[in-house]
Amino acid sequence: MRGDPSEMEGPVCLIENTSAGELQVNQEALDILRSIRQPVVVVSIVGLYRTGKSYLMNRLAGKQTGFSLGSTVQSETKGIWMWCVPHPCRDDQTLVLLDTEGLGDVRKDDQKNDTWIFALAILLSSTLVYNSMRTIDHQALRSLYYVTELTNHIKVKSSTEGEGEGEASSDYAQFLPSFVWTVRDFTLDLQFDGRTITADEYLEKSLMIQSGNSPQMALCNDSKLKIIDQLCDSDLDPGFVQQVTDFCSYIYNHSKEKTISGGAIVTGSVLGDLAVMYVDTIRSGHIPCLENAVAVLSQMKNSAAVEASCALYRRLLGERVVLNPKTGAKGEEELTAVHDVCLKEALELFEANSFRDEDGRYQKDLIERITEVYHGKCSENAELSRCVSLLERLSGKLNHASYLRPGGYADYRVQLDSVVQIYRATPGKGAQADQVLEAFLKDREENIRDVRMTDKVLTQRENLLREDRLCAERKRYQAEAEAAQRATRNIERRLEELRALGVQTDH
Repeated sequence: MRGDPSEMEGPVCLIENTSAGELQVNQEALDILRSIRQPVVVVSIVGLYRTGKSYLMNRLAGKQTGFSLGSTVQSETKGIWMWCVPHPCRDDQTLVLLDTEGLGDVRKDDQKNDTWIFALAILLSSTLVYNSMRTIDHQALRSLYYVTELTNHIKVKSSTEGEGEGEASSDYAQFLPSFVWTVRDFTLDLQFDGRTITADEYLEKSLMIQSGNSPQMALCNDSKLKIIDQLCDSDLDPGFVQQVTDFCSYIYNHSKEKTISGGAIVTGSVLGDLAVMYVDTIRSGHIPCLENAVAVLSQMKNSAAVEASCALYRRLLGERVVLNPKTGAKGEEELTAVHDVCLKEALELFEANSFRDEDGRYQKDLIERITEVYHGKCSENAELSRCVSLLERLSGKLNHASYLRPGGYADYRVQLDSVVQIYRATPGKGAQADQVLEAFLKDREENIRDVRMTDKVLTQRENLLREDRLCAERKRYQAEAEAAQRATRNIERRLEELRALGVQTDH
C-alpha cells in the first residue's frame, strides 16, 4: 500500500489541470495523505520554470531521481506533485515534498494558473522555497509579483469584505509558511562595503539594490543543468554539492510542522482535506478563506469522528453484552462495567480523529449519543428480564416428566399452547417479546420430542398389551366353547348307547 510514506517509490500528482483547464485534486494522492496520521512537515518549492526546482526536491527526498527533470525551454512539472517520505530527523513526522509547476511558462494560455499554483503552495506548505538563478537581481524580484497579489487570492477572515481588502499584514503573518530563497549558480562574493556578509544580509541588500551576474559561468552551469539527474556528485562542482547538502540540512532542521489558525498541527489526513477544500473553492470562483477552511474542516473532521466513535461504541457494546433470550438478562453492575470500558475506547478514538473541538461541543454530542445507545441496551436488558420472568412463571408447572405417559403429548401441547396464548396476551413485554418466546419454544423442542416419542412408544405398547389380552380372551372363550361342545357330544353319545340298550331316557 502506498499510503505508508516509507513505501512511496516516487512522487504522484497532487493537484492537476483538467482538460477543461480547471484544477482538481488527484484521488491517488488524496488517499495517500488520508492514510498518514502523523504530523506533516510540508515543503513546497516555487519559481520560474527551468530553474532546477525538481532537482532540489529529489535531493530532499534523499534520491537522485523522482520528480521529473527536463532540459527544454518548456516547463516539465505540471500542477503540483507530491512525495511523502519519512522525516530524516524526526521519527514521529512525515516530510511532504511539493514540487510546483514552473512559473512564467510563455506556452501557457492562462497565466492565472501560475497565481493559483503559487497560492496553493503557500496555503499547503509550512516551508516555501523560492528558487531562482544566479543572483537576486531586478528580474528575480519582479518574478515575485505573485506575492504582491497574495491578498487578492487568499483571505484570512471570512468577515472581511471586498475579497481580501482591509486585512493587515499581521493577519497573513500568522499563517504564512517560513520562506527560503535559494539562488542557483550564484557567482558573486558575499561582500558589501568591504566586509563579508551572510546570505540573509545579502537578501536584505538585494531588496534595495540590483546586482549583476556572470554570463560565462551561467552558460557553463546551464549545460550541466540539462543532465543533472544523470550526474554523480563527483561530476559536479564540490562547492555546489556542499551547498545542496547544506540546503537539505537547513530544511530538515528548521522546517516546522504544518499548522493552521490557532496553532493546530496538521496531519497528512488533514492536509488532504485542506487541499480538497482550497481547490473546490477556487473551482467555484471564490477566494480561499483560511478562517472558513478551518471552520469547515473542524465541522467535517469532528462530525466524522463522532460517527466513527459512536459506531465503535455500538459495535463493542453489542459484542461484549450479548442479550441472549435463552440465558436471560445481564446484571446492572455487569452492564455498567462494560459500558465504561467501551466508552473509554470510543473517547480515545474520538480524541485521535477530532480536530479543534475547542469548546468540547462534538465530544459532548458523542457522549450524549453513546448514553442514548447505552440506555437503549439497558431497556432491552430490562425488557428481556421481564419476558423471561413471565415465561418462567407461566411455565412453572409445565413439568414434562409428568407427561411421559400414553396420551401425554396431547395434554402437554394443550398446556404449552395455553402458556403461549397467555404470554402473547400479556401487555408491556417490549420489543424482544417474540425473540424471547421463540427462544423459549426452541429450548423446549427436546422436551416436546421426548413427550411425543414416549407417548407414541407407551401407547403402542399399551395397544399391544390390549391385543394380547384380547387374544388370550378369545382363546379362552374358544377353548371353553370347544370343551362345552365335547361335553355335549359325550352326553349325546351316552344317551344313544343307553337307548340302544333299551333304557328309557327322558330325551
